[in-house]
Amino acid sequence: MECIFSWVVWSSAFFFLVTLILLLKGKESKNPRRKPPGPSGLPIVGNIFDLGTIPHQTLYNLIPNYGPILWLKLGSVNTLAIQSAKAATEFFKNHDHIFCDRKCPIAVTSHNYNQGSLAIGQYGAYWRILRRICSMELLINRRINDTTHIRRKCIDNMLQFIEEDVAAAQARGESGELNLVHYLFVMAFNIIGNLTLSRDLLNSHSTEGEEFFAAMSKVMEWAGAPNLADFFPFLQRLDPQGIKKGMDRDMGRAMHIIAGLVKERTVKDNKMTKEKRINDFLDAVLEYESVGKEGPDKISNQNVIIIILEMFFAGSETTSSTLEWAMTELLRNPESMRKIKEELDRIVGRNRKVEETDINELPYLKAVVKETLRLHPPIPLLLPRNSMQETEFSGYHIPKDTQIFVNAWAIGRDPECWVEPLCFKPERFLGSNIDYKGQNYELIPFGSGRRICVGMSLADRILHLTIASLIHTFEWELGGNITPQTLDMSERMGITVRKRIPLKVVLKKCVI
Repeated sequence: MECIFSWVVWSSAFFFLVTLILLLKGKESKNPRRKPPGPSGLPIVGNIFDLGTIPHQTLYNLIPNYGPILWLKLGSVNTLAIQSAKAATEFFKNHDHIFCDRKCPIAVTSHNYNQGSLAIGQYGAYWRILRRICSMELLINRRINDTTHIRRKCIDNMLQFIEEDVAAAQARGESGELNLVHYLFVMAFNIIGNLTLSRDLLNSHSTEGEEFFAAMSKVMEWAGAPNLADFFPFLQRLDPQGIKKGMDRDMGRAMHIIAGLVKERTVKDNKMTKEKRINDFLDAVLEYESVGKEGPDKISNQNVIIIILEMFFAGSETTSSTLEWAMTELLRNPESMRKIKEELDRIVGRNRKVEETDINELPYLKAVVKETLRLHPPIPLLLPRNSMQETEFSGYHIPKDTQIFVNAWAIGRDPECWVEPLCFKPERFLGSNIDYKGQNYELIPFGSGRRICVGMSLADRILHLTIASLIHTFEWELGGNITPQTLDMSERMGITVRKRIPLKVVLKKCVI
């Protein structure tokens, strides 16, 4: 009897849903305003199953059939994909103000995270205040110059960890093959720890900070998982995949740990004289007081925790994945590795370390970073935007609450902008003024406009100094009997796009 009742309930719900969709379709047919081209989807689910497991590649492969401006229906969610530099130029130059809101996944509403977030928060007074604080602390050159010693310390620690582990492996008679991304992540994680909380949180040789790392990793896993509740709002309460439940648990763990660190810092600061205090990002957030009518008078404790947590999410995962792709491309292209080593030997020499002040004198290094970000933007579809009102874009009608994917991965392969777009050729940037600061729309790994990545300038320093230090300090070989020709370049999706098979390397210390 219970089975029959259950069948009747679900059948009725399904019938109601189909009827509603048909009515909406009928309404749309009476209002035939032109939408962009795109593949026809299935009833109810639309194009959800068309995206596959690597959606930025799938969308890129649809360009020959539908062009660079693509329309999709993901369940009940209208979606626009922008996939060429020309379309991106129009989008950011003429429509940025209409599309400056975010489409927020259900998972990241856990513990009201979205309400305190800069990255996915709704555009408004609080967002502008938070953006201003982050810009002052992370973007301006004076503040970045003041924290040079932090980056140097964390990179030196990484080099020491690598050297010690290689020596220990060789003492055991092993090859010393390393999983490089582990060391890159620890380094990036500790840079953010020092900038926000004035302390290291991870150590390559200990378990300190492992609980926070584990909770944060699970949060990123939940946030990157495709969720049916995002496409069908009526499923939000049911949470059929358990994504929201898992996020509630692991986001709660991460926020509890950050709350403890913030409390510990606050107590410690109260015991110190003003002269002995070291101002960091946490100080800036805690000391914020509104001086105008816009935004809150103070930032709540809950939102302080969310802001600090977001710095770790944004800074460690994206930076370490980009560094892994850079070293992968250099090992896959030995001629590029040779050129960057020769440049370092010529400008820096063998008698000292690479410093941030050397970067402007290393044009090939800068070209390698640009070429890596062109081919491997860390968040290939950027973070989805949302239309705040209906509008016309490139001759098409875009309804309010349309989700927008800007496919930076596809734009970096736009044949109208790039010669041999699939090849790794840093030389294309030598003598070129193209940069990734948001004004050259053929290269937008950090986005552009109002929602451009707030940590771009910091990432710029970390990427250049880390790559230069790794190459200047060690001789590099591929591990696992892999050759440049057989090196696996396939991707796996999460918050960022990482190598599906992590890069394994064998290193030998250079003589300095």
